[in-house]
Amino acid sequence: MSIIQNKKAYHEYFIEDKYEAGIMLEGWEVKAIRAGRAQLKEAYVTIKGGELYLFGSHISPLLNASTHIHPDPVRTRKLLLHKQEIDKILGKVQRAGYTIMPLDMHYKGGRVKLEIGLAKGKKQHDKRATEKEREGKMEAQQAMKKLKRG
Repeated sequence: MSIIQNKKAYHEYFIEDKYEAGIMLEGWEVKAIRAGRAQLKEAYVTIKGGELYLFGSHISPLLNASTHIHPDPVRTRKLLLHKQEIDKILGKVQRAGYTIMPLDMHYKGGRVKLEIGLAKGKKQHDKRATEKEREGKMEAQQAMKKLKRG
């Protein structure tokens, strides 16, 4: 079940490969995510010391958060992947010039997971072509609906 999607990533980048990663979260963050207070718009993934970290994702704390915790909504969160997956991602980022983008935050077995993708940037003409293709599909669907009704 999807919690939040990063639609901007699909608009700005070509997504080549996808991986599912766990996220190291604190208790208040899990509660806030369950309440729908997460955002991936400005988020990105970086590599530090052979590990992946999620930067810039905003999780707004709930008002009834604990009094002894001072929540940081945009703190850096570590991503959990198998060593082989990390090595594969590192190789592609270093050799082929890919970017790692967070795509989707979802539940799996009661845990919060993050889908990350290896992405290459789109040029302006690529964005226009994608937009035109999407509009064409929508027009075709609308025409099919009219034929079914009439």
